[in-house]
Amino acid sequence: MPDILSYGKQLRGQEPGPKDYDTLVEIGQAIKSQVQDNNLKILMLQPFANFEGWPNGSKEREDAFNRAKGWMRIMEAVGTGMLQVGSSDAEGITSDFDELAVDLAELADLCAQKGFRIAYENWCWATHAPDWKDVWTIVQKANRPNLGLCLDTFQSAGGEWADPRTASGLREGKDGLLGENWNKSLKELTATIPPEKIFLLQISDAYLMNPPLEDKLDAEGLRPRGQWSHDYRPLPFDGGYLPVKEFLDAVIGTRFRGWLSIEVFDGRGKDKYDDMSDYSRKAMGSLQKLLVDG
Repeated sequence: MPDILSYGKQLRGQEPGPKDYDTLVEIGQAIKSQVQDNNLKILMLQPFANFEGWPNGSKEREDAFNRAKGWMRIMEAVGTGMLQVGSSDAEGITSDFDELAVDLAELADLCAQKGFRIAYENWCWATHAPDWKDVWTIVQKANRPNLGLCLDTFQSAGGEWADPRTASGLREGKDGLLGENWNKSLKELTATIPPEKIFLLQISDAYLMNPPLEDKLDAEGLRPRGQWSHDYRPLPFDGGYLPVKEFLDAVIGTRFRGWLSIEVFDGRGKDKYDDMSDYSRKAMGSLQKLLVDG
């Protein structure tokens, strides 16, 4: 969605509003035309946030579904069939996974009318579903064929294994058996998730934060791991420290053979990406190294 808004500014001289769906549909159609001219495919529209868990009858829940319908219009315009939903980091939502699943099931039914799928992703700073096991539990409860998972090396390793608030960059304190806990999680993922329910795997690394991030919200109300996610995620083998390959291997171990998607937000290396052809070659090289060399 930020790319659509940015391209809209290029086309029109000012950025459209995020809920100006008529304008966003026109921009999406222009993007689709370029995609077709270059023989490309748009895998997914993202990041749809703070959707699930609002009280019945609330303005927030009404807004969430209105936004979903607007995004579905944009999906049609750009020619994609999958919507990514990140686990909500909003305050005031329910912690009941049954209720979260009801919302996801209702959204899945809406999407099914258009032949769309939903990839539900754990965001490691989410209010109630920060881990892969949380979103997998919710997906199972919702029980819809077009609802699956978007797994992510950063979101899982950055939540279960690492912590940007510590000097070591690792989860500390009660997690003294960190390696054992992490390995157990990976083995459970491989053993329990059917490969057809993994719709894609997003891949990035993360920088060790020195100094560590303060344990407080930023000016936009974003939690530390969210701040880390938005600006400190390089390509694998480019200065990060997360166990990216371990998580990739666990996902491949399910017999998943779907899309691998590079998702980098590297505020330290913006000059690296001026030439997108060069960046694309580097991204593909990092995937090949992960899959072949390790």
